[in-house]
Amino acid sequence: MTIQQILSRTRLRHLALLTVSVLSVAATVSAATTHHRATHHTQHPSAAAPVILSAHPGTQLDIDARKLNSDDLEDAAKHHDHPVVLVGSAPLSSGKNDEALFVQLQSARLCGSAGCTTSVYLRHNDSWNTVLDSVNGDISVLPTRHKGMHDLLVGKNDKWIWDGNEYQDTLSAPPMPKMNGPN
Repeated sequence: MTIQQILSRTRLRHLALLTVSVLSVAATVSAATTHHRATHHTQHPSAAAPVILSAHPGTQLDIDARKLNSDDLEDAAKHHDHPVVLVGSAPLSSGKNDEALFVQLQSARLCGSAGCTTSVYLRHNDSWNTVLDSVNGDISVLPTRHKGMHDLLVGKNDKWIWDGNEYQDTLSAPPMPKMNGPN
């Protein structure tokens, strides 16, 4: 088998994994959106700016994303899995050194039935801090702010606001069902 054939097969596998991931995310977001509409009636401004995630091998954002996710990438490599690293960035505050890094690792091993998760890191004074960990769905930056940071929209109705240290979900969890059992 030639190198070109091997590369072609590898690209086809990655494309197939990406397609399955996208379809899983779409189905999950659709189901979640139906649930959220029934329980959360917040209108969000149409000026939301979607965060576009894409592969940028060798760029500084890619290098930073790989360092921040080195444990997951090392574990995947031990299982002969080679995730695609997708990155995006957006300013979340008015501070000129406060740039956010959005990272999604895509592979069959790392993505589940709900799709692939995205984590958000905030750079402040040359170090990265996790401010939102492992959410499913497309992320958009909203024009509204809390404590100096833009609010984030995950999916169509899941608004996250800054509490001063990290992003907090504004959706209330449904009440736990009562357990009927012997006393």
